[in-house]
Order: sequence, then structure tokens, then C-alpha cells
Amino acid sequence: MSYSEAQPVRLSSEPAQLQALEPVLEKVRASVGDVPTLLTIAEDIGRTAPKPGEGNTAKLWELLASVTAVDVAAGRVLEPHLDALAILAQAGVQAGADGEHEGAWGVFAAEGPGMKLEAKRTADGSYVLNGSKPWCSLAAQLDGAVITAHTEDNSRAAFAVNLNDPGVSCEIPQWTSRGLQEIPSGTVHFDQVAAQPVNQGSWYFKRPGFAWGGMGVAACWFGGAVALARDYADALKNAAANGREPDQIALASLGEIDRILATTTSYLAQTAERIDAGELEGSDEGSPSAWSEALRVRGTVAAAVERVQTLVTQNLGPGPLAFDEAYGKRMADLSLYIRQHHAMRDDAQLGALALKGDRGW
Repeated sequence: MSYSEAQPVRLSSEPAQLQALEPVLEKVRASVGDVPTLLTIAEDIGRTAPKPGEGNTAKLWELLASVTAVDVAAGRVLEPHLDALAILAQAGVQAGADGEHEGAWGVFAAEGPGMKLEAKRTADGSYVLNGSKPWCSLAAQLDGAVITAHTEDNSRAAFAVNLNDPGVSCEIPQWTSRGLQEIPSGTVHFDQVAAQPVNQGSWYFKRPGFAWGGMGVAACWFGGAVALARDYADALKNAAANGREPDQIALASLGEIDRILATTTSYLAQTAERIDAGELEGSDEGSPSAWSEALRVRGTVAAAVERVQTLVTQNLGPGPLAFDEAYGKRMADLSLYIRQHHAMRDDAQLGALALKGDRGW
């Protein structure tokens, strides 16, 4: 097992269309672990990548899944940059159009106990940020970010921020995780940092793109699961070539993995079509709700990933975890990345929406 293959992940595109991804996937493969280069690749991809809801959502998710299948950390670099560009575009702020939003971007929307980032309007009507924001991945290496902050009317809104502002200081996180080692997430402090509102009020959370972005993260998770499934199939082929044919348990596990990936692929492709058809633009007060569908997609993909991880690691045993760098990195990276899903708490949200009638059954 290695990073030698740069094979795209298909949702609905024709094979010939997917071949167009192979050069960029090869660049990703050659840059595993090199975050500055991966950020440069993300910038290049961002200039032409589709945005969700504009007719090519499935192609966007294929791109995210394919990059993550090469290297989970590379997908973790790419996804927030593309999400930030989509947010700015949805707000009518074209990144790079005026030179103000160029470079590599992130999205920082997490909250943490004992921390608060506040946005206050100044005398001239502009905004400044003061306070701290947790879980800011790669902040010291990014140029800008879409950041949520508490406003004076006790709500939260999104702002575009130049992370090179002298009032921005990034803590060096004590990142002990074996997963996503090259992408530590730490706390960033803001002292009178100029901020540009991204639309008005709580638009960031209410727009359908909030849900679409959450599904894009799930597409990344799915790409990691596909990569593990490919690792497993390759291991069985290599064992057979050396005279050890797979037994029924090994084959049954591969069959289950195939079923899981096939059904998840169909679900993602169908959901992408619904987004592009304008069927998933409602708020959580309407029906159908974009957010309830995001919870379904994320929960379905997370369960698929965890089941694939279990089947692969049970069958392959400790050997590749101990001695195969690419496999071990992929398993550790994906195990941490998938924890962005909130498991039963997300299901509780979905259950509450279903109880209100936001369901298709």
C-alpha cells in the first residue's frame, strides 16, 4: 500500500470526465505531508472548481472525495478553502476579483468554553474583532478566513478576515494526535482586527449553502473510506498472488464493503442532483429542509466510514497499522476527521426535525 495511485472517486461522472482529475491528483500524491504545497494546489483548484448548487455539485464532491482518497489530510486542506470561496460567492463577494481575497482560506466557526470572539461596529460603520476563536486549523499558514463572531445584538454573524493583520496571533497548539499531524488546530486571538461582514446578520447559518458545505465534508469522509476499501482489495489480491487465497470471511467483508460504498455513492449522487435542481434550499423551518438532509447525509456517510474502517482493520490485522506508513496514516487521519460528525447528537437534531414533519416517510 502506498500513495502511488491517484485514482478518482466516481459519483456520477463518466470515466472520461474523471480522467481530467488525474493530473491534479498526481500533484497531491507527490505533495503528501507538504502543507505549503498542498495549500498552493488548493488555491489552483479553487480558481476553477465547481461551487455547490450551481449545476455541478456532484463534480465538486467527486473532486473532494478524490483528493481525500489520495491523502485524507490533503482533503482536509482543500475542503475549507473551497467552502470559503463558495461562502464569499454566495454572499456576492467574489474571492480574488479585487485582489482582497486571494491566497489560501479557511472557515472558522467553532465555539469553545471560556472563549468568545466579538464583532463590534466602529464609529465609521466598519467592524473589528476582539477575542479568541478555537479550532482554527492551519491559521498561521492561511491568508484569510471566514470567521463567525458574536455581534452586539447577541447573534452570530460571519466576517471575512485577513489573517496577516498584525492584530491576529496564533497559538502553537499542543497537537498530540497521531491523525492529521500536519494540520493542527489551535486557538487564534484577535485584537482590533478589521473584519468585512459576509452578508448580514445570521445569513451564514440560515443560507442553504451552510448545509451544502456540511455535505461537502461528508464527501471527503467518503473518499477516505473508498481509499481504505481499495487498500483492502489490493491486500487480498497481493495475498492471492503469493498463494494465499481469501477465505469466505475475507470475501464476505469485501462484499459488505462493496454494498456500503455502492449505496452511499448513489445517495451522494442523488443528493447532489437535488441540490442542483433547487430542491434543497429550505431552512430548517421548511420542508424539505437542506439542514435535515445534511444531517442524513453526514450520518449515513459517517456510519459507512466507521463500518468500512472496522471491516478493513479486523481483516488486515495489526501488520499494516504497525508497518505500512500510508495505510496507518490514512486510518489515523480518517479516524480524527470523522469525529467532526457529532454522532447521536446529530441524530437527535434530525429526530427533532423529523418529529416536526421534516421527513419523506
